[in-house]
Amino acid sequence: MLKDFTKIETFLTVVRERSFSKASAKLGISQPAVTQQIKFLENYLDTKIIERKKNGIRLTASGEDLYKVAVKLDKCIHEAETDVLKIINKKITFRLGTSFTIGNYVLPGECLNTLSEVINNDVKLTIEVSKSIVDMVREHKLDLGLIEAHIVDDDLVTREWRDDELVVFSNVPLPKVLFPEDLYEFKWVCREEGSRTRRVLSEVFDELGVGCNRFNVLSEVTNTTAVLQTIKRSKKDENTPTVSIISCHAIADEVRSGQLFEARLHGYTMKRKFYIIYQKDNKHNAFVTNTVDFILSGKC
Repeated sequence: MLKDFTKIETFLTVVRERSFSKASAKLGISQPAVTQQIKFLENYLDTKIIERKKNGIRLTASGEDLYKVAVKLDKCIHEAETDVLKIINKKITFRLGTSFTIGNYVLPGECLNTLSEVINNDVKLTIEVSKSIVDMVREHKLDLGLIEAHIVDDDLVTREWRDDELVVFSNVPLPKVLFPEDLYEFKWVCREEGSRTRRVLSEVFDELGVGCNRFNVLSEVTNTTAVLQTIKRSKKDENTPTVSIISCHAIADEVRSGQLFEARLHGYTMKRKFYIIYQKDNKHNAFVTNTVDFILSGKC
């Protein structure tokens, strides 16, 4: 059994994630496959190692003993993998892709330099719309992507990264709280048809009973940067403000300095998550693993 570390890795992931479903997402395999591998270990050891509970999982006494052994094995394998990389002195350019919002406004400026030090290789950043990032990861043109929407793809692993909030904003003061009927009083700059952000907003407005077809739309643009610049340059009209919806991260500095103004919807928070994606056949790639761990650590 010890020669087949895959099942031990699955066991470790279930314990660390405290969930079969979260382990499934992290490993990029189906939940039944996770269950099957845990069952294999239990049959091999002829004892129960994990009990499922409503709020997660609990290790049995045998499971606790196995976990101690598995942690030692995992540490040895990780150290050996690091030593192998040193021996071959593999030099690559790690290809990281992000959406416009994440690449321009969420990642700290020093992140790429720190990441380069972590993986001891150069990092090339590509900033595109989320759909293009997904396509490039799928086609092996990028090693890892950071995007703004959850995707379901049999070839990709999708991991939750961090929370984001969308807000209404303008270059003139807005009420801090907006009611659905207020939205019809503005001039709008919207994202283009088919964008993931627009899809999220359509779901929000449908839930609020707001008809976007009644908006006074001035223009449609292709990305966050275009939205931001269009609003900044629009005529300042406090009677009929020009507004759009954007990630709060993208305008944080301008809101603090009083250049832009944000508002939120009454009784509704437009939250979404950012995600990490990579090819399933890269889930054992040391560079991808180290990059994912670094990003999830909150240092980037």
